[in-house]
Amino acid sequence: MKLHGFWRSTATWRVRIALAYKGLEHEYVAVDLLTDGGAQHSPEHRRLNPMAQVPVLEVEDGQPLTQSIAILEYLEERHPSPPLLPADPLQRARVRQLTEVINAGIQPLQNTGVQRHLDALGVDPGAWIRHFVGKGLAALEAMTRPLAGHFSVGDALSFADLTLVPELAFARRFGVDLSELPTLLQIEANCAELECFKKGHAERQPDAPR
Repeated sequence: MKLHGFWRSTATWRVRIALAYKGLEHEYVAVDLLTDGGAQHSPEHRRLNPMAQVPVLEVEDGQPLTQSIAILEYLEERHPSPPLLPADPLQRARVRQLTEVINAGIQPLQNTGVQRHLDALGVDPGAWIRHFVGKGLAALEAMTRPLAGHFSVGDALSFADLTLVPELAFARRFGVDLSELPTLLQIEANCAELECFKKGHAERQPDAPR
């Protein structure tokens, strides 16, 4: 497998954690989102993903998979052990519910393309992010609190944790107030003890600034 991504991309980060957790070897291809014009807009990358986004995971025979949650679902079905989804249908739905709060409800409002467009319109991207990410994380805290154990849904690691940890890192970069998120912060601390989160951390990636 070959993972095309950017060290600080929250979506790529999720996939790195899953690959590490499942012990899946892969080649990493850095795609610099911040270079002039953005490497994600190159013809080569657009052939893999016409949306000009990361991550892209090349799987069997080099076939490209895009969208981080679709990639996580593929990895879970193709390599089900160790699992990242509960066996119980309701618990699986709860994991997906929390995952989509970040994936569909928060992340699209914060990505690099949105930030650049806001800047072009004369809108402060930081203020925008602090508003929408802060609001989304407050809702996620309320939704996670009754479900959480050691992790977001009970005591087993899941997609919800893989999306949460990168999102909290992003929020800190932009000065989002996290003081009212005790459940999420405790889950983050629990995740930080696991080798897959250490291995997948943005600052440990080969394209991270040194």
